[in-house]
Amino acid sequence: MDIRGKIRLFKDSSRQFGIILVILLMILIFSYGSDVFFTYGNFISILQQTAIKGVMAVGMTLIIISGGIDLSAGAIAGLSSMVAATIMTKYSGDYVVPLSIIVALLIGIICGFINGALIAFFDLQPFLVTMGTMSLFRGLDYIYSGALPVRNLPQSFLGFMNSMNSSVPIPVIILLSLSIIAFLGIKYSRYGRHIFAVGGNEEATRLSGINVREIKIRTYIFGALTSVLAGIIYIGRLSAADPNMGDGYELDAIAAAAIGGASMSGGKGGIIGSLMGAFMLAMLANGLTLLNIQSFYQTAATGVIIIIAVLIDKFSNK
Repeated sequence: MDIRGKIRLFKDSSRQFGIILVILLMILIFSYGSDVFFTYGNFISILQQTAIKGVMAVGMTLIIISGGIDLSAGAIAGLSSMVAATIMTKYSGDYVVPLSIIVALLIGIICGFINGALIAFFDLQPFLVTMGTMSLFRGLDYIYSGALPVRNLPQSFLGFMNSMNSSVPIPVIILLSLSIIAFLGIKYSRYGRHIFAVGGNEEATRLSGINVREIKIRTYIFGALTSVLAGIIYIGRLSAADPNMGDGYELDAIAAAAIGGASMSGGKGGIIGSLMGAFMLAMLANGLTLLNIQSFYQTAATGVIIIIAVLIDKFSNK
């Protein structure tokens, strides 16, 4: 490993160590403020919240590494989960639940392709494109659902999503499985090397013969699929589908990735750090709720965390 690699590894280790210290500090503060916080049941609840934020953060991390951003992630989660829930409640049979999930994943592929194609083929800014598609996908969500929630989901689906496997919730297993795939993908595959290259220097990557457009489209499709999975986990936890589902979740995903070391300028980031960031955000939301602190303070706290993470990234690169 060259000197730059050693410096990068030291910085990543220092950041992760800092996240662990913050998490430990939060545990001490919230345990002092609430007798419920440091309990097994609440820890499981935090893990389930982490699963939703973490799944979306995995996809967002790859998008940020490639030099992009996806503000439509929450809207994709809302639209796909609403369609899946409608299919589950409208029809019956053994294959309804798998079919609804497949349809939701297809919606994710379409939405991700739209984002990636607009950015890759027309050389548009990811921020502006996904801000536009965020409104488009959310509008389609409202039109499709009539802005009404869907309840009475099948017990087979709810039972599976809320079950445990060796004391580990199924959503957490989904998150860990996805994270392992993404970690191995970006570390050992050619695609992983290419997304770092695209995010680090897109023009040089293009001149080296790499199909930058294909990399961008694949990355946005993967990000959209993780949003779909987050939506499926959410409706399983809530036992209903809400047209507002996922509203603001893209900010949590961006925050988790930024906390974990993903650079907003691209070319840098990692799955482990993003998972730690997602866990920290879930713990923050859980602890503030137990302390009866209103939700808009939680939103403000997330914004502050994003700003701090960006500042840390800015000065660490100097």
